[in-house]
Amino acid sequence: MLRTRIAVSVAAAAAGLAVLTACSGAETAQPVIAPAAAGGTGGGQLSNGQVGNAAPASNESKLVVADVANVGQVITDQNGMTLYRFDKDTAKPPKSNCDGDCAKAWPPALATGDVQVQGVDKNLVGKVTRSDGTEQITVGGWALYRYAKDTKPGDATGQGVGGAWYAANAKGGKAGKAGQAAAEAGAVKLSASKIDGLGDAIVDQNGMTLYLFTKDTKKAKTSACNGDCAKTWPAVLSNNGKVELQGIDSKLLGSIKRADGTEQVTIGGWPVYTFAKDLKPGDANGMGVNGTWFVIEPNGCKVGTTPGTAANQAPADSGAGSSNSSGGTTY
Repeated sequence: MLRTRIAVSVAAAAAGLAVLTACSGAETAQPVIAPAAAGGTGGGQLSNGQVGNAAPASNESKLVVADVANVGQVITDQNGMTLYRFDKDTAKPPKSNCDGDCAKAWPPALATGDVQVQGVDKNLVGKVTRSDGTEQITVGGWALYRYAKDTKPGDATGQGVGGAWYAANAKGGKAGKAGQAAAEAGAVKLSASKIDGLGDAIVDQNGMTLYLFTKDTKKAKTSACNGDCAKTWPAVLSNNGKVELQGIDSKLLGSIKRADGTEQVTIGGWPVYTFAKDLKPGDANGMGVNGTWFVIEPNGCKVGTTPGTAANQAPADSGAGSSNSSGGTTY
């Protein structure tokens, strides 16, 4: 079994590749287009409240890359104030989930006319319409905010607040060591493993067994499991388009866009899921549920369909529950 760990971009792995597997021969899911790399460097210095070449206080919308003490390079606004991103927002599609009291603590960076940039790739800059109709600036799809407790340029007291707020870097990612560590901790890692009684399988970064759903179709490139179904069978989502693989061919990796706009990882064209009733690594209680849910092998097949391994397949109905109209399981 291959033990070399590789980190691959979903975009690079899935772009235009058609993969033939022993169980399907179908193409992989639609590739994800990676954003353009940010252009320019630097743009200002912020330390101990001192602003370098950041714009003076004004109402003009401007994004400036500057150095903030103890954080590093971040995006600041036209007044030199640090801008943040929120993990509970989504970048694909861009959406802000901070309203009401949240928006009082984290005022959105609103767009006033054309957004000027300094050290930020203009191609990464966009706008998202908030629930109140105002337009909020985005970078790399992530909505930007100030923090009400930052009182002067060079402050970054919002860094790491609630484990969900981080200063934004020039590409819209998480700035600083704390942000990098958080991003790394949340990384999606899929590994080839073995499950007692079943054989080869794929597990996630927590050692939990992954499944495919036979009501999904590769040609449609969508998931048939939403709503209540998705609560029972949580989708494995990509982390900003990046997934780390161990013992799995990178050519099998892809992604699809779900109904809620999030990106779900696919292996061999199959969207992958965990099962809510698997409580610990090694559990595979979802195998065969309703004759539609199966543990997925590292080659992108459901367990038991690779030639020579049919004996490993569990009965079609494990009795774990009955199906509902959404393809989920009713208990």
